[in-house]
Amino acid sequence: MTGIYFSGTGNTKHCITKFIESLSCFATKSAPQAVQIISIEESDLAAGALKNEQNLVVLAYPIYYSNLPKIMRDFIVEHKDLWKGQNVYIICTMGLFSGDGTGVSARLLKQYGANIVGGTHVIMPDCISDVKLLKYSPEKNKEIVLKADQKLEAAAHKLANYKPSREGLNFLSHLTGLFGQRLWFSHKTKHYSDKLKIHTESCIKCGKCTSVCPMHNLTLSDASIITAGKCTMCYRCINQCPQKAITLIGKRR
Repeated sequence: MTGIYFSGTGNTKHCITKFIESLSCFATKSAPQAVQIISIEESDLAAGALKNEQNLVVLAYPIYYSNLPKIMRDFIVEHKDLWKGQNVYIICTMGLFSGDGTGVSARLLKQYGANIVGGTHVIMPDCISDVKLLKYSPEKNKEIVLKADQKLEAAAHKLANYKPSREGLNFLSHLTGLFGQRLWFSHKTKHYSDKLKIHTESCIKCGKCTSVCPMHNLTLSDASIITAGKCTMCYRCINQCPQKAITLIGKRR
């Protein structure tokens, strides 16, 4: 079993790890199998694992505007020849709802010959830190994570018993995702964003943002942080900035 994921601030990494650990425990009746969990940021390693996988691929990613992150779509398309015949279970993390979060990759993967085994939508603490929407107390966020863990454990149990969840994979879910957000905001995920803002009056040029960016979109010069217009909207740099000097959607963090 191979887990392949993209995680901006850690939500999706937590969820795929929880799911695969639970699935491994429930599957103890069958023969033991090797398990690996790899980020698509290690592209060659993830592609190699995908090529050699003969049992199950668990694919996980966050949802932006009811759509795939551009970085995950690029990974799927770039390695389209490796999906043929793969059994794929999809996990999507989100702040509220997506409609067909699993479906947006499932439809693409089916084009490349993958067999979609099932899917699960998981609500996690929102990572968009420069707007007030969906902001909760630490205690409330702990409750959200606990419920997510319980849902992932239940989903793993269903899959182990050959009755997998299929959230986001039907036609009604497709319509919900399309008319809920994607129809109005698809332009935001079609290309990488050039909207990332570095507020120079606050930036201390520590370089932390440049080291955590999965797209290598940020570079440190003598005078400032320079953006290359290739932001995948993961919010990793914004959440890691010690001076709150970076924004994307809102105006202040």
